[in-house]
Amino acid sequence: MRAVRGFTLIELMIVLAIIAIITAIAYPSYQNHVLRTRRATAAACLQEMAQQMERRYTTQMSYNAPTSALPTLACANELGGIYAFAFATGQPTATTFNIIATPQGAQTADTRCGALALNQRGEKFAQETDQTASLVSACWR
Repeated sequence: MRAVRGFTLIELMIVLAIIAIITAIAYPSYQNHVLRTRRATAAACLQEMAQQMERRYTTQMSYNAPTSALPTLACANELGGIYAFAFATGQPTATTFNIIATPQGAQTADTRCGALALNQRGEKFAQETDQTASLVSACWR
């Protein structure tokens, strides 16, 4: 008698069920990781922009001189379509600035933190939270 080779239908269904369960668990975790990674990149870019603004203040004694435009940085270009960087309304002034990173596209699914902001004092904000220190800290990790 010849030995039967191959898989039975039940064995294949068990394997498919295991793959489906693993995928159902892993994919949301992966999406959350992507959101957190992009948020961390935007936070780093905000800090880099703030450093450029401090350099401007050191040399010009004003945050809005010689121009009130945002510093042009590679990180902002890399995040274009994921985050939009802009000054808050009425900013910068001679002595203050407030830079906001607003999520765009797929990053709008980040409902935990939303837009991130940083001012000249180094104060960090996350506009979608209740602004408790622990939540803002979690958004800026």
